[in-house]
Amino acid sequence: MSTLLLGRWDSGGNLVIEESHRVEDGDQAAIDARVEDQDDEHNDAWASSFPVDRHSAAVQRAYEEYVADEGTRLIDNVENFEPVV
Repeated sequence: MSTLLLGRWDSGGNLVIEESHRVEDGDQAAIDARVEDQDDEHNDAWASSFPVDRHSAAVQRAYEEYVADEGTRLIDNVENFEPVV
């Protein structure tokens, strides 16, 4: 199983996680179905899947891969997990 995170980049450049879903590894159709309606007129949507079973592990990976080097924050609105900095 993998964990799919959906979120948005806020006006301060922070990544805000809004949804978390378990998906079968390699099930691109399931991922596409979740991501399809996510974007809006601001084009600030973000989504990524990680080959981990726990939400917290996916959030940590998202922080390390997308946020850590940018000097911004990752805000988890699903489980309020605080990534290790």
